[in-house]
Amino acid sequence: MTAIELRGVTKEFADVTAVRGLDLTVEEGEVYGFLGPNGAGKSTTIDMVLDLVRPTEGTVRVLGQDATADGVAIRRRTGVLPDGFAVYDRLSGRKHVEFAVRSKEADDDPDALLDRVGILDDADRKAGGYSKGMRQRLALAMALAGDPDLLILDEPSSGLDPAGAKEMREIVRAEADRGATVFFSSHILEQVEAVCDRVGILREGELVAEDSVEGLREAVGGEETLEIAIAGGDADGASDAAVDAVRDLDGVSRVDRDGDALVVSCADGAKTRVIGALEDAGVAVADFHTREASLEDLFLAYTEGDAPGEGAGEEPEEVSR
Repeated sequence: MTAIELRGVTKEFADVTAVRGLDLTVEEGEVYGFLGPNGAGKSTTIDMVLDLVRPTEGTVRVLGQDATADGVAIRRRTGVLPDGFAVYDRLSGRKHVEFAVRSKEADDDPDALLDRVGILDDADRKAGGYSKGMRQRLALAMALAGDPDLLILDEPSSGLDPAGAKEMREIVRAEADRGATVFFSSHILEQVEAVCDRVGILREGELVAEDSVEGLREAVGGEETLEIAIAGGDADGASDAAVDAVRDLDGVSRVDRDGDALVVSCADGAKTRVIGALEDAGVAVADFHTREASLEDLFLAYTEGDAPGEGAGEEPEEVSR
């Protein structure tokens, strides 16, 4: 079954079009990363999935039901961790979770949920005294009530320390293993790359890319970063002429000096030519290694300048689904 399906969805606010002609499909049991710069339309899309706002055009189906007609039933099967979650200051953490369990008409043990997110020892404290990270854990415990079929997590790592972020990732994967679908929006791209099966990137209300991280990497040409240590420990030892010679090579998009290294963005097939050009220019290469484009690199490729397959006057194209 398809967990989330948007077809031809447009949302207009006064003179602003937040989302335009959006087609989006998230399969049951998938962990789907939803990315985009501020103002791209991510929050508006999530609000339409939850029937908090209605689309101007198009259809939204969630868990096999129409989001507009069946919003209450859908929300009963959905756990939501919203961005900027606000607590009731005078209620304890346990009272928050008890409320979430009752609202889902579930039979979860609130203490088990609080223990799962690591705040059972603080269950009886008033939530107004919780740190930001503790509030985030509390919101996650509430979202998990009732074993939801769909989890929508908006910036779930906000306020969490590295250990908390790791625990959150483990919970996401455990929920997916249970069969839940996870729709995961975050600015912390390492978290997305660590847990998501597929990623969609929104720009100016349009989906400009959708694939696995590896698929996105291939779509931008398989570019890698080549880090080259210069003998003597000083990248300034590479003359401007040598750097220009590398920059002019086919398959090289960028060359930067970074401490004792040159950092070269290039296609896989250009690496040997890069090393050769430096040695021909009299630069002694002490060592080098490569790393694949990170999700941050890919995100910038799709949200700044022309996306792959996009030219002047052309609409952005989606990567293979």
